[in-house]
Amino acid sequence: MIQQHILKSIEEASKVIGKTWPLYSFVTSNPLSGYEKVSFKDAVNSAKDLLNAKIFPETSLYRQAWEQGEIEKNILIALLRENGLSKSPEFYLQQMQSQKWVQEKNINHDLDRIMAKWLAIFMDEGLAEWEMPGKKDGFYKAWRKLAIYDSEIGIKALCEIPKTSSEALAHVLTGYSKEECTKIFTYHLAALPGWTGFINYRIESNSLWQQEYPISLEDYLGVRLWIAQQLKDQILPEIEKDETDNMISKLQYIWLKAWEKSWQNQLIKTLKKESITTKPSRNGEPCPDAQMVFCIDTRSELIRRHVESKGNYETYGYAGFFGIAMDYENLNDDLVRKSCPPIVSSAYKVSEIRQASKNENMLAYKKKNEILKFGEYFLRRMKNMLPSAFGYVEGSGFYYGLSLLARTLTPGYFYRLKKKNISSYETFCEPEINSATTQDEISLQITLDEKVAIVKSAFDLTGWKQFSPLVLFIGHGSHSANNPFGSSLDCGACAASPGRHNARMLAKLANLPEVRKALADNNHFNIPTDTHFIGAEHNTTTDEIVIFDSEVPDSHKEQLLNLKSDLLSAQQTATQDRFGIQGNSIALAQRKANDWGETRPEWGLAKNAGFIVAPRALTKNDNLDSRCFLHSYDWELDIKGKALEGIMQGPMVVTQWINNHYYFSTVDNDKFGGGSKITHNITGKFGVVQGNGGDLKMGLPLQSLFQSDREMYHKPIRLSVLIQAPITRVTDILLRNENLKTLLDNEWIYLMVMDPLQENDIKLYEKNMQWVPTTEEGVREENYRTKVDVEIFDEILI
Repeated sequence: MIQQHILKSIEEASKVIGKTWPLYSFVTSNPLSGYEKVSFKDAVNSAKDLLNAKIFPETSLYRQAWEQGEIEKNILIALLRENGLSKSPEFYLQQMQSQKWVQEKNINHDLDRIMAKWLAIFMDEGLAEWEMPGKKDGFYKAWRKLAIYDSEIGIKALCEIPKTSSEALAHVLTGYSKEECTKIFTYHLAALPGWTGFINYRIESNSLWQQEYPISLEDYLGVRLWIAQQLKDQILPEIEKDETDNMISKLQYIWLKAWEKSWQNQLIKTLKKESITTKPSRNGEPCPDAQMVFCIDTRSELIRRHVESKGNYETYGYAGFFGIAMDYENLNDDLVRKSCPPIVSSAYKVSEIRQASKNENMLAYKKKNEILKFGEYFLRRMKNMLPSAFGYVEGSGFYYGLSLLARTLTPGYFYRLKKKNISSYETFCEPEINSATTQDEISLQITLDEKVAIVKSAFDLTGWKQFSPLVLFIGHGSHSANNPFGSSLDCGACAASPGRHNARMLAKLANLPEVRKALADNNHFNIPTDTHFIGAEHNTTTDEIVIFDSEVPDSHKEQLLNLKSDLLSAQQTATQDRFGIQGNSIALAQRKANDWGETRPEWGLAKNAGFIVAPRALTKNDNLDSRCFLHSYDWELDIKGKALEGIMQGPMVVTQWINNHYYFSTVDNDKFGGGSKITHNITGKFGVVQGNGGDLKMGLPLQSLFQSDREMYHKPIRLSVLIQAPITRVTDILLRNENLKTLLDNEWIYLMVMDPLQENDIKLYEKNMQWVPTTEEGVREENYRTKVDVEIFDEILI
């Protein structure tokens, strides 16, 4: 009974921490995901107390937004007045500025340092040459066997330590009530949220490392509380709530709301204008020369604009895993990695098989790959083995120095040289899909119905009407050198893997004659015989689009050459747009991609603020500055609303995770972010720490969010979603999905609906299924003051 009570308290306390994703599959997620069932305001206040964290943007960021016109005066003044605040915005800026953030002294510094040391040793995933003995027995038992050798703890005999974590917790917690136990667990889990978040990740993902070397929150707390007792630290410290800054927090929240509403107004004005001037496309219109499906990623907005400007091309937005819930077996290292959203279970396994008559290519590739792998292994062993380490470093130092000098001075040249010499297996292999479920280690072939469902879903969710001769599914990946956070720049929808494999797989399925016949027979989609689907990849660092065209028929070669020429031109203008320069923009992008000293190879998803679910016509003529996720959707083709429901359940929730990850990493980069890349140290191959130890960093590094130490690039505001669909359809979906309604009611996300049945009027969702109309200027009617009221406050400002 006592054990059940402890486990229940641990489960309740664990809500204070999210998940820390490893560097090799770094997925952005809400660090306060455990609090999504309470309001955003209450959640951040809890985080402030428990994590000693900053929860709202610093005053300097508000001032930057105010001076750059990103916060509209009339909106801010109205919100201030609603809260009984009648002085000028400048007065309140100065008041917030006067309140300095004071980092509380960590009374458990020694305990945290000791725990971080033991966690790094136990959870190491192959970085250390000598691993901790006894790891297969689990964290607590492995620690117990070695604890007597840790002089900082001061344990003299093994018999002093309880045999299990359950016994340790029962001993330490004697005399505490159930409520006090929950507080104790909450406090100590929140002390190292990066490490405990990584334990959460290992448990929930049930990774191979977790299966081999198990660790649990119970084990962690058993070790931590036992050491705390030995060090005579407080088991239940008093958490003092600072009531003096309530007014400051109130002001910060008002300014945040004004910033968010100003962004919404800007978006409403833009889209309302387009809805009036743009007519929806109809069947029978001239077919585009080519159609391209990009990920909904905000970085796709830029390249889509430039591709569309180069010719008669049509682009779509779709989640970058292309609807295939799969694991992918890489031919380079034979490792199987998840390549679909983390919240989705993998139903399929995709691997590579050689194309017909390409056996010699496959054999040559495997031989070359084996030589490269042996070379890497040999060099690593020479550097790390004790007998050879010093002699090897001394002997090879000169050559390493030349290499570093060359990479420093001419990174762009080496990028192009490497790209030229690299051999890609996509030129002689094709993807093969099987069921992820295996029997006797033999993969199961998937049925025709499953293949048809994958292809049909892609066309349903994007609102497809007609097919061009060339249709490209374009995944995306990034390229950077010496970047521990490199996977965070790849496709989040593919679990921080490149999306090229999913794109190639969908293209192959859509090219299958039996799939096309089944789609036509069931009156779903009639794909012309001259339509050919191709997989491709958008490199988000260089804006190059690589087409995997090894299986393109001769009849399409000339069209493909023209398309490649236009895509090269789009790369040129897109990089010029992104860097704000006219000449050598591609060379600059290549240099940044391969510069080992570059702390900011690209901006990733920084500045994300909106998610638009609508036909491309609504946004095609506007530069959204890469601030919006764009998902194609046609309400007229989605009679039952199933496609929209899928978009809201999946991509909308994921984009909210991304947005909150960026928000919290920006407002407190030390607690929720990754700190500065300059002083990062990789630990265990899975994470980074700042300097020589401490908590595991759980979020994005400073350089991915700020232009300088103080000047922001990412705008820390919550996500605003706009859907073009009948409002009754959206309401029905929310009534069926309580989790979506909860996210909206608790203001983790904003939702606006542009109703095509009501002249594209836009309404904003408010708590408990209330829809608030907006004016043509984008201002919410009933919550803002009249023009006369604003003029009164203008006098105050003067």
